[in-house]
Amino acid sequence: MEFPTGYVTALDAMNRHVNSARPDAPVQADRQRRPLLAPTRQVTAVALRRLADRIQPRPMPTVTRCS
Repeated sequence: MEFPTGYVTALDAMNRHVNSARPDAPVQADRQRRPLLAPTRQVTAVALRRLADRIQPRPMPTVTRCS
């Protein structure tokens, strides 16, 4: 065997996969993951909006006069 660590890891993963399909397998709730990139996404969105406004500014809103 050239890579015994890989064999043990693959065997363990295969056993978990096969055992999870059994009718009496324990049910585990999915873990709630917190969004890791949410602040980064918001900062990136703000930066891209500012860049877009510099490249192509929005037209000024037209103001109608009331007579």
